[in-house]
Amino acid sequence: MASPPTLPISGPQSSTGAPSQPPIATPAFRAFLSRLTSSVRQGFSHRRPWSELVDRSSMARPDNLSEAYSRIRKNFSYFRVNYITLFTLVLGFSLLSHPFSLLTLLSLLAAWCFLYIFRPSDQPLVIRGRTFSDFETLVGLGVLTVIVVFLTSVGSLLISASMIGFAIVCIHGAFRVPEDLFLDDQEPVNGGFLSFLGGAASAASAAGPAIAARV
Repeated sequence: MASPPTLPISGPQSSTGAPSQPPIATPAFRAFLSRLTSSVRQGFSHRRPWSELVDRSSMARPDNLSEAYSRIRKNFSYFRVNYITLFTLVLGFSLLSHPFSLLTLLSLLAAWCFLYIFRPSDQPLVIRGRTFSDFETLVGLGVLTVIVVFLTSVGSLLISASMIGFAIVCIHGAFRVPEDLFLDDQEPVNGGFLSFLGGAASAASAAGPAIAARV
């Protein structure tokens, strides 16, 4: 006697086949990169010709500290994008000459991005079977940042590179005679560094929803 045909029974779908959530909030991360790229391009559009920056005929020693300070303010407002570029190059060269510090900073930045800033708010952080709350993650990353910056050679490297870049900007600004420079009406003399970084601040706001969901 033939046995009755076996009917297929659909069981519950295995959890192993379920698509896993991405470790990073892709839309927020892409929006952040898009705004950051747009801000950098907009900033570089205001870059002055490098020939004006290195014009030797416009170099002269200031008579006093007051004149040097006035020159620095005017030159910084006019050449601010060029100065920020030089400052970034000095900082980047210092990090490239110290690969361990560069790798440490990149690892710290990746930890902030993947573990907190761009991590989906509905996906808890689980390490070795233990679930960490957003507050615990924030405190842990903060402590890790303090250790990396202040208790290793990374902090001294960043400080020394920043001082060198700041000195280069101040020396050039004090010796560059700004009489032949024409500032636009929409660019006040004291606009300086903050006006250029306004775009970067708006780029950072792209990550706001991801952070605000945890606060």
